[in-house]
Amino acid sequence: METGMGVQEQSEDGEVRALSYGCQLAGAALPGPAGLPGALLAASAQLSSCRTALRLFDDLAMLRHSCSYGLGPEGEDALVRGLSVLCNVANQLYYPCEHLAWAADVGIVRAGSRQWWARSTALWGCALLLGILRYGVGTGWARGGPALAPGSSKAVGVLSILMDTADLSNAIHWLPPGFLWAGKFPPWLVGLLGTISSLIGIYQASRGANSEAA
Repeated sequence: METGMGVQEQSEDGEVRALSYGCQLAGAALPGPAGLPGALLAASAQLSSCRTALRLFDDLAMLRHSCSYGLGPEGEDALVRGLSVLCNVANQLYYPCEHLAWAADVGIVRAGSRQWWARSTALWGCALLLGILRYGVGTGWARGGPALAPGSSKAVGVLSILMDTADLSNAIHWLPPGFLWAGKFPPWLVGLLGTISSLIGIYQASRGANSEAA
């Protein structure tokens, strides 16, 4: 999920994310529920919980990013700007919903955590869908023309769309049953999609770091 984090923070979280999903993929693919497969799945769950706890501190970074972007630069395509603003709003609302779900799980607040997890997942899915549409418009695919966003790259757009599509597929899987394919993915597929998304994110973060160093 895109936030207002810097390149270094995104890269570090991406590495933990890739390890978490990689452990899930390997643990689900290996035969037998005990032994190494079980240990890998347990490690994946622990790493996922670690990332959830660390996101307790991401609200201000996301807020700074949203405020910095505002309504978008005037030279940018209006549709891209609108999609970006909506994406930022969905991302901003995601954090307090996840925090409430986490707080309910650990007993800090008295509330049903399931509904707050569902809301945070739905907001994440909305942000991912808006991101896919934004990249599609930015690369000109949605209008069948050349790139619309200044400095946009179709290669970057393809990777971003693939990354967000993989995450969106998992987000829908984690929604309450009855919506599309919610709850129907096997664990290995969740791990595979998450690993693909994470590796693309690490690659993009490394490209960003190289661009800043240049």
